[in-house]
Amino acid sequence: MNRNEQQPEKNTGNQNHGKVEEAANVQDQLKDVVENGAVTTDDGKHVIHCLTIIGQIEGHYALSSENKTTKYEHVIPQLVAIEESREIEGLLILLNTVGGDIEAGLALAELIAGMKKPTVSLVLGGGHSIGVPLAVAAKKSFIAPSATMTIHPVRINGLVLGVPQAFTYFQRMQERITRFVTDNSHMAYDRFTQLCMNTDELATDVGSVLDGEDAVKEGLIDSLGSLSDAIGALYDMIDGDREGKQTP
Repeated sequence: MNRNEQQPEKNTGNQNHGKVEEAANVQDQLKDVVENGAVTTDDGKHVIHCLTIIGQIEGHYALSSENKTTKYEHVIPQLVAIEESREIEGLLILLNTVGGDIEAGLALAELIAGMKKPTVSLVLGGGHSIGVPLAVAAKKSFIAPSATMTIHPVRINGLVLGVPQAFTYFQRMQERITRFVTDNSHMAYDRFTQLCMNTDELATDVGSVLDGEDAVKEGLIDSLGSLSDAIGALYDMIDGDREGKQTP
């Protein structure tokens, strides 16, 4: 009788310990979301990491605390850790950004484009300016029908010397962006340049605004879709990689 009475107590203890561990894991995930805007999910079909790029992409200069920002020095080590992780099988990137620092944005885009693991991006709300290279850097890109993307030439804040060398530098920087976008999407180089220099759409600026359907039609983004579509495509890519590895 004593043995029978002690057994339920032992099981209850194990159950409580499991609940404590589960609660601790949830707390760790919430902390990661708050600090880095990222979370690794392991309750679905595959273990995927969700990275959010929101607000303004912060570069070498710190922005005001009132601004919503994505700090590139936080994202870079995350991307390295994701690529090297044995558990994480794919990366989902959610974008709602107004753009920001050109070099920081291009650095993140180059890292994403160079990853071997399956990557899928989803533009929600907006993927403007330097957010365009970030959206197309993934192996497959989606955009919500209500989202928009603004394409425009390079802008520089602060003092600019009115000398030919300065304008040559702007032109070379614009070519870097255009080349990256067209190399990682289905849009032609000349068409991207044409949209950048459009003077008929923005009242006080040069450029073009594409909604979700237009972004797909122009070949900038692969497909219209929502969260379930992006996750489904990521799962398919992971399954395809697994089958490829198992093939002798």
